[in-house]
Amino acid sequence: MNTELHTFQDLFDTYDWDEVRERSHHRSTAEVEEALHRAGHGKPDDFMALISPAAAPYLEDMARLSRKLTLNKFGKTIQMYIPLYLSNECQNICTYCGFSYNNRIPRVTLTEDQIDREVEIIKALGMDHVLIVTGEANRTVGVDYLASAIERIRPHFSHISLEVQPLEEEEYRTLANLGLHSVLVYQETYHREAYKSYHPKGKKSNFDYRLDTPDRLGRAGVHKIGLGALIGLEDWRTDAYFTALHLHYLERRYWKTKYSVSFPRLRPAEGLIEPKVVMSERELVQLICAYRIYNEHLELSLSTRERAVFRDHAIHLGITSMSAGSRTNPGGYAEGEESLEQFEIDDSRSPSEMANMIREAGYEVVWKDWDRALHAV
Repeated sequence: MNTELHTFQDLFDTYDWDEVRERSHHRSTAEVEEALHRAGHGKPDDFMALISPAAAPYLEDMARLSRKLTLNKFGKTIQMYIPLYLSNECQNICTYCGFSYNNRIPRVTLTEDQIDREVEIIKALGMDHVLIVTGEANRTVGVDYLASAIERIRPHFSHISLEVQPLEEEEYRTLANLGLHSVLVYQETYHREAYKSYHPKGKKSNFDYRLDTPDRLGRAGVHKIGLGALIGLEDWRTDAYFTALHLHYLERRYWKTKYSVSFPRLRPAEGLIEPKVVMSERELVQLICAYRIYNEHLELSLSTRERAVFRDHAIHLGITSMSAGSRTNPGGYAEGEESLEQFEIDDSRSPSEMANMIREAGYEVVWKDWDRALHAV
C-alpha cells in the first residue's frame, strides 16, 4: 500500500466514477478466468472482473467455488443477530429512508424502561447478538445516549453492534471501552455528486466525513467494521468495486480489525423514492460469490430485506451471518408497529423458525462467536 496515503479518501480521489463504471462493465472472459484462478487471494481488479457482465456465464462455477471457500474458512455455521431500534428521530433528509427529517411521522426515542422491555423480549427469542440502530440525531441520540444504552444492555448480550450516525474517533473509543464490539457504516453510494442529491440536508450530506468514518473506527481500535453500499441508488457494479477497494485499503492499514460486508437492497418505506437501479436476485448471487472468491476471510451478512426462499439458498453460497425476527421501528418488539418502521422487511420468520431452517440445511446456528475476554488473551 502507498505509505503516503493518510486515509482512504487519498486513494479514492485518484479514481473517476465514470472510468470505473466503464471498466467494470467491460471485463473480458480471460480476466474472469484469471480472477477465478486467484480465488481467495484476489485484488480489487479481480473483484471487478467477477462482478462484470462477462462473469455472468460463470455463475455456477462461482457458486461452487464460493461455497467451497466458505466451508473451508467458516465451516457449516451461520451467525444470528437481531436489530434493536432505539430511535427514529433524525436530522437528515435522505430520499430513500422512512426516518427522513421531512417525513411527518411520530418520533420515538426509547426510555430506559422501554429499552429494558425490548431487551427482555429479544433475550426470550434466544438472541445473544444485538445490533443497535437509530436515526441520525446528535441532540437526542448522541454519544451520551448511546453510551448509556450500551452500559444498560451490555450485561445481557455477548455481542453488541452499532449502526448509527458517524462519530468522532474518541467517541468510538469510548463506546468500545464500554463493550461495543462492531460498527456498521454504509457509504450508501460512492458517487460523490449523486450522493448529495440523495442527502440534501443534515450532517449526512457531508460525503467526505462519512467516507472517512472507517478510518476513524480503525484508529479507535473497534474490533469489527461493516461496510456496504445501498443497492438501488447508483450503478451497483461501480459501488461494489469502490466498497471492495475500501475494504482492500482498510485490511492493510488496520490489520488487527475484522471486516464484514452487507448487501442492502432498497426496500419500500414511507415517502421513499423508487430505485434508480434494480438488481436481480441472480446478480445478487453473483455479487455475494464475487466477494467470497475475492476475500475468503470476509464475513458476509444478509438481512431480512430479502425474501425467505432466497435467504434459504444464500446460506449455501457464502453468507455467514443473518438477522431474524427483525422489527425496524423503535419499541417494535414490545409494542408492535406503533411507530413508523425504517423500511419494510420481506422475511418475517421468527428466530426459532430461522434456526430450524438453518439446522435442516445441515448448518450450525451460532448465537455467539466472540468473547472480549478471549480477545484480550
